[in-house]
Amino acid sequence: MSEIDLVKYGVMWAKVESMEVEVQELRKDVKTLLELANQSKGGFWMGMVIASSISSLIGYFIHSASQK
Repeated sequence: MSEIDLVKYGVMWAKVESMEVEVQELRKDVKTLLELANQSKGGFWMGMVIASSISSLIGYFIHSASQK
């Protein structure tokens, strides 16, 4: 049975620790992106409501004006 090379083991351990830090940073970034996506989704629907309301009012006034 071969012995464990302590230098290689130390290098591997350092890589694992740096990857753990990177994964934690990625989790934070993904949460931030999810929050931004949810905010933009709400803004999109509010924009649709406003655009629909304005176009409905314009259509109503045009229809009323053409009836006279």
